[in-house]
Amino acid sequence: MTLKTRDGRSVAFACGPEERMLDAAERQDLYPPAQCGEGSCGACLAYVVSGEVEREPSGPSALPDRERAKGGVLLCRCRPLSDVELSAPYDAAMIRFEPEPERDAVIEAIEVLSAPMRRLVLRLGPGRDGGTGVDFEPGQYLELTVPGTDLTRAYSIASTPNWDGRVELLIRLQPGGRFGTWLNETAAPGMRLVARGPRGAFVLRDRGLDPRWFVAGGSGLAPVLSMLRRMAEWGDPQPARLFYGTWRPDEQVCQDELTTLQSSLPGLEIVRTVANPGTEPGAEPNPSWAAGTGSVVNALSASLEAASRQGEPLPDIYVCGSSGMVEAIRAAAVKAGLPEDRVFHEQCGGAVG
Repeated sequence: MTLKTRDGRSVAFACGPEERMLDAAERQDLYPPAQCGEGSCGACLAYVVSGEVEREPSGPSALPDRERAKGGVLLCRCRPLSDVELSAPYDAAMIRFEPEPERDAVIEAIEVLSAPMRRLVLRLGPGRDGGTGVDFEPGQYLELTVPGTDLTRAYSIASTPNWDGRVELLIRLQPGGRFGTWLNETAAPGMRLVARGPRGAFVLRDRGLDPRWFVAGGSGLAPVLSMLRRMAEWGDPQPARLFYGTWRPDEQVCQDELTTLQSSLPGLEIVRTVANPGTEPGAEPNPSWAAGTGSVVNALSASLEAASRQGEPLPDIYVCGSSGMVEAIRAAAVKAGLPEDRVFHEQCGGAVG
């Protein structure tokens, strides 16, 4: 098996027809980006360049027909039937060559941001090298486990790398979700979790001065917030625009943080939209909501059309939200003339939280 990364590097590992590719790679201390291991998230996507493979069933949002038609496979749900060459949609730096770090994580704070949304602040214990810092690429996530249970979930990081081990997460409580129920009813400051990671290939790309547009739906704001904070810390010069869509006005969280970012990241534009400007589904419009209404997809489409008409450079687009939103954003970008390889995405909300 040969896996060639986007930046032209290659790694090889042995895998027989009786073993899934991801299992074989990890058995040989090769850890490409992956998450669920069940074919439901799409994080381990790669493309068959040559060779024959057997695909096992997977979720349609994890491996859409358009990706399958291009030779897409999920390493966690695929077995080789011959020598196989794969192409990875990420750089070699995203591949680890040792098991992911595992650290204790103490809950410092749980903040109610809205009825369904919580801010969870953790302090990570020392790593393998004894250091307390937390290093990752903005856009990546941590996998959290409640000790003594099989309760494990992955959540994107909203903060930026630091030396004191502080990690901020935004978590949407899903109806009936085990982790969300534990967080809402049992968790308290001082309690401990096990954190693994960082993981993920949804990270900023260095593509010169091309504009960067970000699209976030609900808790998909977390990795985008981390990316924008990093841009502010480093003084990145790329023009930035955030499209933030929620169902109701009261679900628009982190407004103070976004206002601060507009002060520290000159030129950052924020487009806020709500699908229903009332306070409850079916309610009358809320007159206090003065920003946009409707779909965040429509807001992005209108901005892309305006940029094209005015001869402005088209942006790279980073999108995090539900599988339906991600697919709609991709389709809108392609319709506007943006190549697919300039749309970078991460799905959230796939697992019941």
